[in-house]
Amino acid sequence: MNGRGVTRAGGPGAAATSGPEVLELRVAGRPVASYTTRPDLSARHAPRPYLHPVTTLAGVRVSELLPADHPHHLGVSVAVPDVAGHNFWGGRTFVRDQGPTELANHGTQRHERFGRLGPDGFTEELSWTAGGGVVLREERTLRVRALAKTAWALDVAFALTDATGAGVSIGSPATNGRPGAAYGGFFWRAPKEPAAPHVFGAAGDGEAAVHGGRGDWVALAGQGWTLVFAGADEETRSDPWFVRAAEYPGVGSSLAHERRLEIPAGGTAVRRVVTVVADGRLDRARAAALVREAVTS
Repeated sequence: MNGRGVTRAGGPGAAATSGPEVLELRVAGRPVASYTTRPDLSARHAPRPYLHPVTTLAGVRVSELLPADHPHHLGVSVAVPDVAGHNFWGGRTFVRDQGPTELANHGTQRHERFGRLGPDGFTEELSWTAGGGVVLREERTLRVRALAKTAWALDVAFALTDATGAGVSIGSPATNGRPGAAYGGFFWRAPKEPAAPHVFGAAGDGEAAVHGGRGDWVALAGQGWTLVFAGADEETRSDPWFVRAAEYPGVGSSLAHERRLEIPAGGTAVRRVVTVVADGRLDRARAAALVREAVTS
């Protein structure tokens, strides 16, 4: 390991069938999420595989796709606004000293193949392409499992490997001069409801208390549902949380909050986020107990 979760790349992953374009994931026999590998989307949305819809075990939808306020939000995905100057987040690009600007620099995450593939998850190989070439190669692992009669866990790990041979620099609007906008990495867009969801976490209550913090976990509680997000390893827990509730409901783990993340030539950055998906509005004690179980099981 080489600082902030960066390691040297290993050998190539095992190849397998390219797999289905939409994969249904199940917990205890119940469908809880659909994973789309090759979405037909405008280049401005930075096309990428995503999970949507995601539901609780009782069938309450807890993800949002192409919302009117931010049409480039794609359910649950890995999205980064600045990878070597290319936008893999979608929407406007924030350029240093220029503000939000429309640039034709959007990238695409291309599904290459599945490794292990089943109703409880998969491993996947992807290429991040922009400007006529591949800037990153990714190995993604996703697993779902039951926690309780009313809760399940989504475990997402991703390893981003430099494909340029020269190293890759990952940034965000915050590292380009826009304080507070440190989004980029794992991101979950939740449904917008008449009232903003309640936000709480290990560090306190309210959006202001948890946004930008490094608490072990943060939670959104909406109408009949709760999502609890946790970094599942030391490097991921060192990344601050990006949290929105009043403007729109969304939570992410920020790869580039205060400074850019530098992946050296041939190096790999690894992160893992586990999310508890629960029916009802959990209190702090129950949220903490479930997320501990989810991370350690």
